This record gives sequence, C-alpha cells and structure tokens, in this order.
Amino acid sequence: MSKLYDKYLLLKSDTSYSENTLFLFKSGIFFIFIDEDARIISNILNLRLTHLTDKVMKCGFPSSSIEKYLELFKHLPYTIKVIDNPKNITYTPRDFSLDNKVKNLLSDLVNVNTDTLSVREAYDFIENIQKRAKTMEKEYINNE
Repeated sequence: MSKLYDKYLLLKSDTSYSENTLFLFKSGIFFIFIDEDARIISNILNLRLTHLTDKVMKCGFPSSSIEKYLELFKHLPYTIKVIDNPKNITYTPRDFSLDNKVKNLLSDLVNVNTDTLSVREAYDFIENIQKRAKTMEKEYINNE
C-alpha cells in the first residue's frame, strides 16, 4: 500500500485513541482523510472521495483552507488529530493552528528588512506583531 495508509492503520490500531478519533494527514499541499475516516468526513462536509489506491479512498482540501476546516472540526462529534507528515507529529486542531500562527509570526520577524523600514513602518510592524502575539496568547490560555 502507501506510507500514508500504513501510518493510518498504525494510528487506528493505537488503543490510546478513541473510536471517534479521525486522522487528518498533511500530504504535500493538501490535507487528506483516508479510508473510513474519509468516508465519514465526506458524508459530513460533502468533500469529494477519490482513490488513494485501488482499494483505499481519500478526501481532502488544499492547505490554504486549513483554518476554515479547523473551525468546522470544532463542531463535529469526532476528535480530529492532525498528522504533520514530514515531522510525524500528531496535533489537536487547536495546537496545529497555534503552531502555524507561531511559525508565521517568527517568519515575519526573521524576514523583516530593518534597513528599509521607516520609523512609522517599524512602529506599525511592532504593533502588528504585538497584536498577533496577544491573540495567540489568549487562544493558548483560554484553551488550556
């Protein structure tokens, strides 16, 4: 089969997860559900089922839509675990969202060209970073 499907089977056999746990895999520029998880999510969210292999189905969405879907997952009667494949890390949707926001914040900090910023632009940049950091802090504290 495929490495993703093997990982899916391994996770599904892990007794530390409930039967209501569905696994969402990062695969290239998409997030996908596999096999039975794909059938469940496809029925709920009307995502199109396609073939991962001759016998295994998948459904998913582009990475650019992740925040929208993470918000939808909050209202499902299932526990969603996000698997970031290259890192082989399992996240809750909330932790995955916060992790991405932190990465984006750090990227903005690292990539700012301080040589070309005016005083006003520097002030606006700092104010924006502070606002985003406060929002993340609230999300983190409110969901502990």
